[in-house]
Order: sequence, then structure tokens, then C-alpha cells
Amino acid sequence: MLEAAAGAVLIEAAHAAAAHAYAPYSRFAVGAALLLDDGAIITGTNLENASYGLSLCAEAGALSAANAAGRLADVVAVGIVGGALSTGGAITGEAAVRPCGRCRQMLTEAAQLGGRDIVVHCASADGRVIERHALSALLPHAFGPDDLA
Repeated sequence: MLEAAAGAVLIEAAHAAAAHAYAPYSRFAVGAALLLDDGAIITGTNLENASYGLSLCAEAGALSAANAAGRLADVVAVGIVGGALSTGGAITGEAAVRPCGRCRQMLTEAAQLGGRDIVVHCASADGRVIERHALSALLPHAFGPDDLA
């Protein structure tokens, strides 16, 4: 899959996933879509909890699903979309959403297991802002499995 096409597909899948976010407290929905090395896509959404510390980010949900499928080391790219939930359920926003520090660390684990740098596609809910980053640029000098050898 060509890089630009892969990014567009991931952003579209992440946007569709964000529609299923459970975000009653923050009212901020996020969707993530992982591209695996064979072209398969796995999605996740944020899942909030009344005990805020138990909430999960969309990227964590997608990575957990990839791991459950035995595919954690196969992640090559991720697309992330998020924004505010309107009263009608639409997702709005003009700023690109990037992974939080915890998710950057979790993505680094998958990247190091797969022996590659993951490409991170970030987009605004309205689709007007799209960024592309190497994970290593978003989390330089990351600690991961390679450091435990």
C-alpha cells in the first residue's frame, strides 16, 4: 500500500472508529487505526470510566486488539483522529490529535518488537489538518524491549 494511500485509509478508519468512542466525561472522542504488515487494519476507540484512571486511549485499545490477535509486532503505521462530541454525536475539531505520552510508549513497544519505526498519521476531526510523523520523532530516545537485553 502506498504511503499516502495508507495514511488516507487509516485516517478514514480512525474517524469511523471514533464514532463508537465511549467518552461521556471528557466529551472528546478518539479513534485509532493500526495498519499491519499484510494490509490488515485494526481499530480502537477511547473507553472512559467513572474512575478516570481506568480509562483507555484509542491507541491502547487498538494495540490490545492487535496483541490479542497475535499481531503486535506486525504494526507498521497508525492513524489517529479525535475531537469534541457535539450534542448530536458528531465529532468536531480543527486540530490534529497526536498520541499521548503513554500511547507513544505503547506504540514504541510494538515498533521495537517489529524491528521498525511506526509511521503516525494524525488528523483533525474535520479532516483539514493531517500530519505524518515517524514515531521515533514523537518519542526520541524511547525506552523499550531493546533496553532490557
